[in-house]
Amino acid sequence: MPDILQIAAYPLWGLIVTFLVTAAVICVAGVRLSAVADELADRTGLGEVIAGALFVGATTSLPGAITSVSTAWQGAPELAVGNAFGSLTAQTVFIAVADIFYRRANLEHAAASVTGLAQGVLMVVTLAIPLLAASTASFEVWRIHPATVAIPLTYIFGLRILWQIQQNPMWNPVETDETEEDISDVEEVEGRMATLWVRFAALAAVTALAGYTIAEACIGLVDTTSIGAGPVGTLFAGVSTSLPELVTAIASVRAGAVSLAIGNILGGNAFDVMFLAAADVASPTSIYTAITPDNMATATISILMVGILLLGMLKRDRQGAGGIGFESNTVIALYVLSVVILFV
Repeated sequence: MPDILQIAAYPLWGLIVTFLVTAAVICVAGVRLSAVADELADRTGLGEVIAGALFVGATTSLPGAITSVSTAWQGAPELAVGNAFGSLTAQTVFIAVADIFYRRANLEHAAASVTGLAQGVLMVVTLAIPLLAASTASFEVWRIHPATVAIPLTYIFGLRILWQIQQNPMWNPVETDETEEDISDVEEVEGRMATLWVRFAALAAVTALAGYTIAEACIGLVDTTSIGAGPVGTLFAGVSTSLPELVTAIASVRAGAVSLAIGNILGGNAFDVMFLAAADVASPTSIYTAITPDNMATATISILMVGILLLGMLKRDRQGAGGIGFESNTVIALYVLSVVILFV
């Protein structure tokens, strides 16, 4: 794939400026995407959690998806894998950050829902597929690993289950004074669907372009510094392409749409696993051969983080140490551990 803008050839200072400018663009687009997705959720009747997975979760994941596909296509599968797994840990710790901004109660207490729990389980199940594929990376059918087909099929099947749970839940969490209900305001958005979809598509295009820019800057960083492809992909690419999730989660909780914040992160995590499937199609060689022990550790920690969050949503403590729940404190500690593992 030709580098039209020659971003990867920039000097180090140019790469840093590119990162900062692109991060700012991603933040602005993320805030606006949150507002558009919230309105689309009201108008379509999908609900905040499902909308978080379909609208915000998928679209704010576009920078990461484009980064993984672009780097894999250009022969840098280590960056593609690092970006995919790094996005999972970064986005999950963003729930803890959003918890800090939600002062009424612990976020996991206020936003607990059966669909939110199901989204976390879907992420764990989907992530298990590429981890299993890493042990059979050389097995391919027509140059495509079976996991590349299984990942999107699992995600689609999971969305169907989420929809069924949303429509006919067999149990619901107990409502408390701190539980925030999602109230639709259909009349307010009546007749604006065309405009909303145009804005949604435009913002999606902006985030996709940002993802390509990040990919090129990461390739440049690997070439011009002594930082390896693993840390660059996991930290620089993973965190920067996940900024929409951070911005939209904070914006959502400040607006009171706590379920949208959870749906955005957990739904985005499940969608992010498909980065690997798309990257495998684009890569000249099997993407799963590039999964290193460090990548495996990052992915395992992301599973631990999501598992702790699910336990928090089930236990539903109203308050905890530092004004946030035990789950948020544990998730932050696990993220720090994942960074230490990368360098130690």
